[in-house]
Amino acid sequence: MASPPDRAPLAELVEELLATEGPLTIVAAGDPVLRRAAEPFDGQLDSALLARFVEALRVTMHAAPGVGLAAPQVGVGLRIAVIEDPAPVPEEVRVARGRVPQPFRVLVNPSYEPVGTARAGFFEGCLSVPGWQAVVARHAEVRLTGEDEYGRAVDEVFSGWPARIVQHETDHLDGALYLDRAELRSLSSGQAMAELWAQPTPDAAAAALGFRLPD
Repeated sequence: MASPPDRAPLAELVEELLATEGPLTIVAAGDPVLRRAAEPFDGQLDSALLARFVEALRVTMHAAPGVGLAAPQVGVGLRIAVIEDPAPVPEEVRVARGRVPQPFRVLVNPSYEPVGTARAGFFEGCLSVPGWQAVVARHAEVRLTGEDEYGRAVDEVFSGWPARIVQHETDHLDGALYLDRAELRSLSSGQAMAELWAQPTPDAAAAALGFRLPD
C-alpha cells in the first residue's frame, strides 16, 4: 500500500483538474500517460475527492460523447474507469452487435478474462484517437472483476457490445490502445465510416479492404 507522501501528487493533480468547471480535457494518443499501466487505486483519493472525480469523468464522457472513459484519458494514472451506454441504435444493429443499454457504472481496479473462445470483430473508436475507427477482434464474452466506487466487489459476466466496452476501458488501464489490437488494414476515417462502412457488421469492409474477421 502506498504511503501518504506517495498519494499526495495524484490527489493534487485531481484537485487541479477539478478546479475548472465543465468537462475535463481528453488526452490524445502520443501522451505517455496512455502508455503506462495505471496505478491500482487504494485510497489515493479520499471519498469526497473520488466522488468529485467520478462525476467529472461522467460529465466528460457524456460531453465527448462516448460510452466509456478511463482515468488515464484525462491524464490521471489511476485504475479507474466509467462506462455508460444508452445504446440508441436500430434493431438490426442491436442484434448484430449485441448492443444493449448499460447504466452508468464505475469500475475500480478492473480486470477481465475470457469466457469461452468465441471472438467478434467490429469497428471500434476511441476518444483519445479522434476521427478514426478500426476493426478489433475481441472476446465475445468476458468475466470482469474489481470493485465499484464504494469498494464493493464486482464480479460479472459481460457479453456482446458491453463486453467490448469493458475490454476497451480496462485495456486503457494497462497502457494499451485499441489500435494495438486492430486490423490495421481496416483503419478508416470518420468520413469513410459514414460513407462506406455504416453497415451493422464489417463484412463488406473486410472484403473491400482485405482483412480477416474471426470465424
